[in-house]
Amino acid sequence: MNKPLTVAPFYEGWRFTNERLVERIRELSLEQLELRAGPDLWPIWAIAAHLAGARVYWLCSIFKEPGAERAPFVDAAGYGWEDDPAHPRGPSELTFALDASWSIVEGCLERWTPEMLQEEFLRESAGKIQIHTRQAVLMRLLTHDAYHGGEISQTLGMNGLKELDLWAARATTTATP
Repeated sequence: MNKPLTVAPFYEGWRFTNERLVERIRELSLEQLELRAGPDLWPIWAIAAHLAGARVYWLCSIFKEPGAERAPFVDAAGYGWEDDPAHPRGPSELTFALDASWSIVEGCLERWTPEMLQEEFLRESAGKIQIHTRQAVLMRLLTHDAYHGGEISQTLGMNGLKELDLWAARATTTATP
């Protein structure tokens, strides 16, 4: 019996960018996670937590995918620990949140087929009903990850720290002639 084609191969690079993000967050100290690009902007820890929380919100709260119970967010549809600026999170909490939320993304990519991408789901926001497809939300989450990854990278660079290179290879070798 042939296994149905899933969308996972089309999003393979996304996994690598998540791995780079987790690796870089794991390396940061509590003080570095508190860095901000400006006084009114989120610290790095809040950006990373928000990124993970958005994955759980869209996939579990809107699409009713499994996995929220394995993530650190009490209520993915409401106000969570990622939204509490008075309670900074450390590298282990953040990497757990990023890994847990990624496992939800990965599960969807491994289950969803190309035919499923145009299925519509309803979301109520500000008293209005919005219609979203799986494809639109995957693109939203992928670009959301890249946007906030860029924010983290820029904040690190502004403070003289090694940037977050979402597309860097894990290990590279130099060929000799």
